[in-house]
Amino acid sequence: MDLFEHASREVQRQRAPLAVRMRPRTLEEFEGQEKILGPGSFLRRAIIRDQLQSLILYGPPGTGKTALASVIANMTKSYFVRLNAVMATVKDIRTVVEEAEERLRLYGQGTKLFLDEIHRFNKAQQDALLPFVEEGLLVLIGATTENPFFTINRALLSRSRVVQLEPLSTESIMRILRRALADEVRGLGKYRIRLDENELAYLAEAADGDARVALNSLELAVQMAEPDNEGMRTIDRSLLEEVLQTRIIGYDRAGDAHYDMASCLIKSIRGSDPQAALYWMARMLMGGEDFRFIARRLVISAAEDIGMADPQALVVANAAAQASERVGMPEAKIILSQAAVYLATAPKSNSAYMGIARAYEMVEKTGNLPPPKHIRDAHYAGAEVLGHGIGYLYPHDFPHHWVEQQYLPDEIKGARFYEPSNEGFEGKLKERWPACRGNEGASGFKEKEQHDR
Repeated sequence: MDLFEHASREVQRQRAPLAVRMRPRTLEEFEGQEKILGPGSFLRRAIIRDQLQSLILYGPPGTGKTALASVIANMTKSYFVRLNAVMATVKDIRTVVEEAEERLRLYGQGTKLFLDEIHRFNKAQQDALLPFVEEGLLVLIGATTENPFFTINRALLSRSRVVQLEPLSTESIMRILRRALADEVRGLGKYRIRLDENELAYLAEAADGDARVALNSLELAVQMAEPDNEGMRTIDRSLLEEVLQTRIIGYDRAGDAHYDMASCLIKSIRGSDPQAALYWMARMLMGGEDFRFIARRLVISAAEDIGMADPQALVVANAAAQASERVGMPEAKIILSQAAVYLATAPKSNSAYMGIARAYEMVEKTGNLPPPKHIRDAHYAGAEVLGHGIGYLYPHDFPHHWVEQQYLPDEIKGARFYEPSNEGFEGKLKERWPACRGNEGASGFKEKEQHDR
């Protein structure tokens, strides 16, 4: 690097956002992620010993993926290459590989490739990396906000270790902010700033686990604060609120949040918790989720989790889906919330869901069993010659419109798929259903009817 290039990079560094300037240089400066980087952890030991194998760093924005890559770059003896998958091409990968081969041949030096936003690479681009990661020419460090098990080739995943980073705690972000306020070279230490602990905590909490948001918001607040006669810049609550504006709701309709929060919504309904159901629905709607998707999930939940315990739940969910489609957002949220509360507070039964699952399993196991002849179609001329319909008992000709009769194929006669629960409407159904327990159930039904008379 010549003098002019060094000067250019120095200017670029000084003009970079605070979050970039304050990236940690050592593991001691790295905040949070104690689960994966705590004392004695596998990843910490591998970084210190420079024995790192290929990694996929997975986590929300601002949790330290790029920062950790910077620490690795500072501590490794390997040549460190940075690429962003948004702009990189297969040609760029080939260039990295050619240079890595030459470097290894001439100097015996390995190469670590940091590929930011690796989920943006398509299958062909990921396949281009595979042989060089497999043979060890490249140690890949990929960073992604998307679930790697959805977005990264299984072959590449099998050759990498997935490391999940969690949102930073408020305490971790406060320590990062204090360091930025004190650092006179990379941070804001050259300014005279008045910011009390309550406001610092407010900023850290509002960042919602994202250190980048916290640092860049702090820098903007300092720039906006008018210095007094003594050059002191006071950062109060009103200024922080102005800088932060509306809290950003982390949600990606095509990524993890879409599936995770939909799962949280349905499991809250299944668990009969209307408070949690409304919270997760609000998170989804405020994050930009299509209300039609939520409506469809409610309809499915009504059948899967409530079912025969309250058959009206399916009517309510379907009506909510139709009504929300008719009125649209933002009013649709009111309709969907009513449906969610109804479903969450309704009695629960998955008997119909389990019944069809058992029936599917039986069909897969037994194949195309012939139906009993007496219940086959007998409306056409010649059906009687084939024996179709002969011996069929018409239930409406019998007391209570029921008669014991075989409807399943001979091979699985007596199989049980639907097992009613004791909940809600289904509990009452179980009492009066004549065939609930075969002949025993029928006898019980008749005895009850005679007793009622």
